[in-house]
Amino acid sequence: MTAQTIDTLHGVRVLRCAPDGPLLDGESAALDLIGDAYGHDVQLVALPVERIADDFFRLRSGVAGAVVQKFVSYRLRLAVLGDISGHVATSTALRDFVYECNQGRQLWFLADAAELDTRLRG
Repeated sequence: MTAQTIDTLHGVRVLRCAPDGPLLDGESAALDLIGDAYGHDVQLVALPVERIADDFFRLRSGVAGAVVQKFVSYRLRLAVLGDISGHVATSTALRDFVYECNQGRQLWFLADAAELDTRLRG
């Protein structure tokens, strides 16, 4: 098992995942991550972009939709931390998806932990 930490940021319990764990590559991996989150009674999972499978960023694959639906179903928030500019540069649909997600509260694509802190503070 990889190192994880639990933090409380501005009243929100956050599971911070290490960059060297299993890839988030579909529903099964999402359920494993959700199980970890529920075991620690957190409201938000902060996952480094290194842990996101490339298929997640290809919206046609359906991976992002399946993963987001699982997180919504379990009332758990997800923040992807890291640089996704390479993926966004190659897909207008992904760019629009990221923009829309960042307007809401369920799924965020953020540069780093400092940006997560700022989002939760606001």
